[in-house]
Amino acid sequence: MPHWLSLMIESLPSLLMACVLFTIPLTLLSFVLGLGVGFIAAVTRLFAPKPFAAIVRFYVWIIRGTPLLVQLFLIFYGLPSVGIVLDAFPAALIGFTLNVGAYTSEIIRAVLLSVPKGQWEAAYSIGMTWPQAMRRTILPQATRIAVPPLSNTFISLVKDTSLAAAITVPELFRAGQRIVATTYEPLILYVEVALIYLVVSSVLSSLQARVEKRFSRYGGFIEAAS
Repeated sequence: MPHWLSLMIESLPSLLMACVLFTIPLTLLSFVLGLGVGFIAAVTRLFAPKPFAAIVRFYVWIIRGTPLLVQLFLIFYGLPSVGIVLDAFPAALIGFTLNVGAYTSEIIRAVLLSVPKGQWEAAYSIGMTWPQAMRRTILPQATRIAVPPLSNTFISLVKDTSLAAAITVPELFRAGQRIVATTYEPLILYVEVALIYLVVSSVLSSLQARVEKRFSRYGGFIEAAS
């Protein structure tokens, strides 16, 4: 058996364990929490009084205008200077959540604006309150439109979690770095890490295509576009 193949087989369990225990949970938690933050931010910008909307715009401006790696460093290495000490995983979770929240808020705001105003008027005309109109009429239509961009954000987040290695989270890329430090085989190990990311991203892309096809089959995207 070639040396490179033997090394990849030996290191695979450790890499997969890091992926299962840290990369996937960090991705899922960050996306779910970030989606919640993004929804609140989007609704605030669209419907809240101007002072609250201004605060949200400032938050989105800061997050979108600075690198994610710098944000992680500020949370993990910077906050201890003011007495706030966080472990690596919670620091990464906060950083990714805030980052995802800023980007998804723009997606959600755009899809909410894409729903015709007549839908609001129709909901109000049959006696719905604002929360009822949002939940029963607006969100179902907006969700269909939001699936592709939100899915792309989720897939990108899987790869972005590799940045957590910089603040010592023992996720997939960090596990690869540790093995490289003992084997001195960076090319083989980093190719293997890249392949694992590629497989995960490909599976998610396939699931995204199925979800989009399902919505399209029932007229979701077609109706929304028309």
